[in-house]
Amino acid sequence: MLDKWLTATLDDASVSSDDPSSPSFRKNSDEGRLTGGRYRIHGEGILELTPDVVAADARSVVISAGIHGNETAPIELVGELLAALETGRLKLGAPLLIILGNIPSIRAQSRFVTTNLNRLFRQDCDQTGDQTGDEPERARELMRAVDDFFARHPDLRLHLDMHTAIRDSRYPRFAVVPYTETQPSSSWQSLAAAGMQAVLLQHQHSWTFSHYSRHYHAAEAYTLELGKVRPFGDNDLDALNGMRTWLAVLAEGRPSAEGKLDDLRFFQVAHELMRTSDTFRLAFADDVANFTEFAVGETLADDQDSGPFIVQDAPLSVVFPNANVELKARAALLVRPCPPPDPH
Repeated sequence: MLDKWLTATLDDASVSSDDPSSPSFRKNSDEGRLTGGRYRIHGEGILELTPDVVAADARSVVISAGIHGNETAPIELVGELLAALETGRLKLGAPLLIILGNIPSIRAQSRFVTTNLNRLFRQDCDQTGDQTGDEPERARELMRAVDDFFARHPDLRLHLDMHTAIRDSRYPRFAVVPYTETQPSSSWQSLAAAGMQAVLLQHQHSWTFSHYSRHYHAAEAYTLELGKVRPFGDNDLDALNGMRTWLAVLAEGRPSAEGKLDDLRFFQVAHELMRTSDTFRLAFADDVANFTEFAVGETLADDQDSGPFIVQDAPLSVVFPNANVELKARAALLVRPCPPPDPH
């Protein structure tokens, strides 16, 4: 049934059956059994798995993918995980909330339809500007789902929001740690064992989905960049074997493997480049990879309103550059290396 849920969600078609009791995979009442537990559908693209017996090392885990619809590798990893649980190759031992985020954009194979869903996860979003339309409404639905899940399962909260990046990267697999005033524990060794190569520490509130869980629920939460954007079927999932293994371990409620801290490179955001006018442009090539370093004195951007941005004091590396964002949106993060923070 779980593979049919995934297919039906992606294809915009309910599973047909002559059996009137067969689930449509749309209704909140759809539920059933799997090895070690049960599943329940809370809405389109929102699936909760609850174990019969919670394992001793289990965490309460939100696993989300498809917040940007053209980022397909994480969705394929979710499909593998559900197939393993369905067939009994994995036995459910931990509560999981599986989320496919922006369903229309996944079906359209586009980053988003109207606006970037991954900037809308804020509880007071109705008071922060024009928050009407499908994507703001979807953000509210997903926030409610996370709220309800962590209320039912408040222990050892973890949120892995899986993405792929628009461009190449010096570190193809990296974790972004959302900013918050409080500091939940961080599993640096688990990230290393999962194949992450770098960790980027945010410097201010960003209202992404992982930030929502960290800020409002004090959950350990990460935005995980798992390589480059590719169409369905073109992803090298073998390169993500560490991530595949971590998801399986979390689903069964087993202790996570620990990698070497020295395998991770840590960075701190030093500045955000914002697109403040229609004249904004980045002063480097469109194919510059994430974490490319620029020397003191180099110009990184120009904008008629804010003027040029020139690197000062020490070199800066660029992450997530995109000049074609909406006005007043972030066009790039500028980062510098930093020591590993205390994991608490």
